[in-house]
Amino acid sequence: MAELKCSREPAERLVTYALGSCLAVAVHDPAAGVAGLLHVMMPDSVIDPGKAAANPAMFVDTGVPMLFKSCYALGAKKERMTVIVAGGAHQGDNEEDDRFRIGKRNFAALRKLLWRNGVMIGAAEVGGSRQPRTLWMDVGSGEVLLKVNGRELALKPAGG
Repeated sequence: MAELKCSREPAERLVTYALGSCLAVAVHDPAAGVAGLLHVMMPDSVIDPGKAAANPAMFVDTGVPMLFKSCYALGAKKERMTVIVAGGAHQGDNEEDDRFRIGKRNFAALRKLLWRNGVMIGAAEVGGSRQPRTLWMDVGSGEVLLKVNGRELALKPAGG
């Protein structure tokens, strides 16, 4: 997938599909009415700088800064933004069969990058089996829904 969307249209709904080991990073600034959604596939752009240059959203280390900058351009402020994360599943039949551990590595890279920049994750639904997940984010309210295996789960930041 490797895509990034940002909006300040309150009626818009951002969506990303087929999350497996990939991560969805959803951000929202309620005061500015800005929301952003990033679907990243890999943790580190050093493995393929050419692909990172062509599509920075593919990698955690290039996509996350681009997500925040795109939201800032619409009026968001880092200190007001909430962050919700989903995905990062293992790709084998069980965790031991997942030789490359892309899901775990994606989430570890994201946590490290956010921590270095003083950003906390408000809610996360990561890991588990490779059942595809779909994530929706309502731009106006910042509400996030995750659909996994036919069931919907509302993801809310702590205290939210």
